[in-house]
Amino acid sequence: MKRKNILITGASSGLGKGMATEFAKQGCNLALCARRMENLEELKKEIHAINPDVKIFLRSLDVTKSDEVFEVFRGFNQDFQDLGETLDRVIVNAGMGKGASLGKGHATANMQTAVTNFCGALSQMEAAMEIFREQNHGHLVAISSMSAFRGYPFAMSVYAATKAGLKSLAEGVRIDVLKKPIKVSSIFPGYIQSEMTDSIGKPPPFMISLDKGSKLLVKAINKEKANAYVPFWPWYFFKLLMPLMTAKMLRKF
Repeated sequence: MKRKNILITGASSGLGKGMATEFAKQGCNLALCARRMENLEELKKEIHAINPDVKIFLRSLDVTKSDEVFEVFRGFNQDFQDLGETLDRVIVNAGMGKGASLGKGHATANMQTAVTNFCGALSQMEAAMEIFREQNHGHLVAISSMSAFRGYPFAMSVYAATKAGLKSLAEGVRIDVLKKPIKVSSIFPGYIQSEMTDSIGKPPPFMISLDKGSKLLVKAINKEKANAYVPFWPWYFFKLLMPLMTAKMLRKF
C-alpha cells in the first residue's frame, strides 16, 4: 500500500530534512518535528515551493521528553484524522553524535547521546506503535547506522552502542507484530553528508551527498524491507566483513 501520511522526527536538518523533501516530491503529506522550530518553518516554505499541494504539519519536539513525544505524536495523528485519513508511517530519525572516549571527562556528552538516540527512540517507537496498534496498520522505520554491527572506539563508542540498541529494539518489535498488518524496517545508512558528518573534520570514506543519500533512503524505506543498507554498495558488503574484523582493524576504520 502507498504510505501517504508520514511523520519524521529530527526533520529540521540533515537526513530528516532530506527525506521530507523527497517524500514531498512523491506527493506525501508530512508531519515534521524537531527542536528547532524556525528551521521547520523554513523547510515548510521550501517544500511548498516544490509541491504546494502537500499538507505539512509542524510541531516542536525534544525526543528526550517522553510525555512530549506522546503528546506530539497524538497531535499529528489527530491532524491526519481531521483530514479523514490516518498516519501511515513514522520515521524514527532524531539523534545526535556527541561523545568521546569513556573516562576522559565527557560523561555528560556521552549520556546526552545515549538518552537521545536510544531512550528518545524508545519513546518514539512506543508512541508510534500505540497509534499503529489502534488503527491496525502502519509502517515503523528506525534509522540506525552501519556502526550498529560492531563496537567502535573514541567518539563513536556510545553512538555505535545506541544504534546497536535501536537495531535490536526494532527487530524485537518486528517479531512482535509479525502476524499483524504493521511493518517495521531498520535502515542502516553509511556515510551521508550532514551536520553530523561535517563535524568529523576529514570526510570519512565512501561518503555521498545529502541529496543522493536522501533519495536512496526514501527508495529503501518505500520498499518496506526488514533491513536496508544505504547505499547498498559498499555497505552491505562491509556488514558481511565486520564480524571478521579484528579490534586493530576497527580502530583504524
